[in-house]
Amino acid sequence: MAYREDKDLEFLGQMSSTDLNDLVDCLIKDKDGKLRLTEELTTNEFYKNNHPNHTKYWQEIAAEIQCFGANSLVTVLRRGKGVMYRDVCDKAGVKYNKDAEIFKIEEGLLIKLLGDTLEKMSEVDRQEFVKIVGITNLKAFTPAGLTAALQIAFKAGGFQSYQLTLMIANAVSRALLGRGLALAANATLMRAASLLAGPVGWALTGGWTIADMAGPAFRVTLPSVIQVAVLRRKHIVEIEELKEKIRRGMGKN
Repeated sequence: MAYREDKDLEFLGQMSSTDLNDLVDCLIKDKDGKLRLTEELTTNEFYKNNHPNHTKYWQEIAAEIQCFGANSLVTVLRRGKGVMYRDVCDKAGVKYNKDAEIFKIEEGLLIKLLGDTLEKMSEVDRQEFVKIVGITNLKAFTPAGLTAALQIAFKAGGFQSYQLTLMIANAVSRALLGRGLALAANATLMRAASLLAGPVGWALTGGWTIADMAGPAFRVTLPSVIQVAVLRRKHIVEIEELKEKIRRGMGKN
């Protein structure tokens, strides 16, 4: 396993070890909480010497994502190197323009998955979900109308986009890995998870083939891509907050 320089994953080096906990957990543990037979991260010397200080070996974490997105034979032929993160997204079922920004590629997956999930929810649950995410200007709660409203929220970016992504990631983790995310451990997000958990599972089985769902690589790549999307949006929010503090500080002088 070797890291391929990848601008779409470089930001992981700026995340805290706490931020990276869920991603590492997803990569190394199966639904029963046991080490995956196909994972290589825990055998790496950087992991052994630094775990749980994930920031010390973020490149190895990124390499593991790249390798799960590649065919194992192809990885051997590449001398232990996987594929670029964009190709991992493709493996996870994302349809996208090859020239699109990575943020938009992830956004496409999130919107599709959320739209399919809303189709599976009852109208009562959709109304409850709308309240949780703070969208108050809807008169109807059809899946199409709600998806359009949430798409606007995604495109606006900021904290709401991050929170929506975290809700989806939490639900996908529950459906595929049997456990929620530590980052989503608050009452509001846990309520959203309870509403999404069942429907997101039905959406996954409807949107991907049974063969895809059963494949060990898919069961890692999809939640991993969504968790990377969560971290990317968290990183952006934190940068914007820092910029705002700097602006305010300069305004006082």
